[in-house]
Amino acid sequence: MISPSALPPLKAVFLDRDGVLNIDHGYVHDPARLDWIEGARDAVAAMTRAGLKVLVVTNQSGIGRGYFDAAALDRFHAAMQAQLAQVGGRIDTFYHCPFHETAAVEAYRVADHPDRKPNPGMILRGLAEWSLRADEAVIIGDRDIDVEAGRRAGMPGYLFQGGSLRDFVGLVLGDRVPALK
Repeated sequence: MISPSALPPLKAVFLDRDGVLNIDHGYVHDPARLDWIEGARDAVAAMTRAGLKVLVVTNQSGIGRGYFDAAALDRFHAAMQAQLAQVGGRIDTFYHCPFHETAAVEAYRVADHPDRKPNPGMILRGLAEWSLRADEAVIIGDRDIDVEAGRRAGMPGYLFQGGSLRDFVGLVLGDRVPALK
């Protein structure tokens, strides 16, 4: 394993959404159902204060399945931003993938879409749009597909398995970004 001091400075953290930032109630899209994971808002605020880009990459097959539309997803993300701003946090951008091989909405019925994790499409787009190299970023997710998407994009991934996200961020990124300890 490479020593954290041998790596370039960390500039961005990609985060999965459901199960990392908010409790996954299943196809969450209503701001009234926004329940934060313990320490999630503090973790985002700490990363923001440390000067990191915070980028969300989230599979959202609920759009393709017809459970809600992109406008509902945008409202949910706006509520997240408003609540993060209260503690000094910010998500720089949200990437979402509405595609699924069994989507009810035909336009979103695509098998193995490049954006659908574990494929790295959303991450690769984020790297390009924010002028980042893979070794300047990491991904934190709650499922193996999140870590695999990061691996396919060439970056380390960390599997969050519950507890305080703020504590987890300090543990896995603190050696590379001392302000997060």
